[in-house]
Amino acid sequence: MTKKERAAEIMRLLWEEYPEAECQLNYSAPHELLIATRLSAQCTDKRVNMVTPALFDRYRSVDEFAEADVNDVAEYIKSCGLYKTKAADIVSMCQKLRDDFNGIVPDNMEELLSLSGVGRKTANLILGDIYKKPAVVADTHVIRISGLLGLCDSKDAFKVEMQLKKLLLPEFSNDFCHRIVLHGRAVCIARTPKCEMCVLNKVCKSAPKM
Repeated sequence: MTKKERAAEIMRLLWEEYPEAECQLNYSAPHELLIATRLSAQCTDKRVNMVTPALFDRYRSVDEFAEADVNDVAEYIKSCGLYKTKAADIVSMCQKLRDDFNGIVPDNMEELLSLSGVGRKTANLILGDIYKKPAVVADTHVIRISGLLGLCDSKDAFKVEMQLKKLLLPEFSNDFCHRIVLHGRAVCIARTPKCEMCVLNKVCKSAPKM
């Protein structure tokens, strides 16, 4: 089985195991996903989802975030960690959205990366989830599990993104990443992987021989 064939089989097995492949961050507008993803850096999605309802109720639009006091925003997101930096990024990114992009979240990598606090992981999530474009979100789960599966040979996020792009069907690449995250939380747990119950154990390069 070639690496590309193994990737296709992994996608098929994950599809069967996790039919609903969705982002775990709660949002109702593109700018809210952008902000929630910024908050998720070094913070769990669960914690972010606890914080954002009050935040998004207080600031209901890009314009309101752009006009917000950074210290006030920081008060809402304190429990997410690095809250002062994140608050400054949120206000700054929304100011740029308002001033340079008519309040619309961009649909291309270059312009997304021009926003404060936005890296390739965040940009790919926006491209995939909001604009339904082929995208690979190389987060910690994707990097770790892709390496265990033998699909990638690097721990560098950009290199993993590029390697997976060569292996995955473009139309399924974003869903693949969501399913890998679900699998990493439920089964392929970093410290205590449940290999004996893993649907991928027969195609995983790191699974113990059963």
